[in-house]
Amino acid sequence: MFTSALLLTITFILFKYVIAWIDYFNQIDPRMPNSLWRYTDDYRVKDRKDLYDLDDKPFVRLRNKRDSVVTIMYFIVILAFVFSIYLITGLVDIILARF
Repeated sequence: MFTSALLLTITFILFKYVIAWIDYFNQIDPRMPNSLWRYTDDYRVKDRKDLYDLDDKPFVRLRNKRDSVVTIMYFIVILAFVFSIYLITGLVDIILARF
């Protein structure tokens, strides 16, 4: 149970760090959306060059970096969910062991 609480704390710290990076990328360019939980408006097609890369390379590269950080954020959220289930299971084991 101590291990799961420690892992949950570490994922919370990582989550706050990633949120700070997303806020940083949102502040660099005013065209970026202010939402933390969604990807930017232009979606890339796999194995195909981004058509807007020819028009505005710095913005497209910034958008791609931000999208990568949002993907990492989603991974951390799912990992924190798994660790919280592990913590709750440990608490239930302790509670049921007394009876």
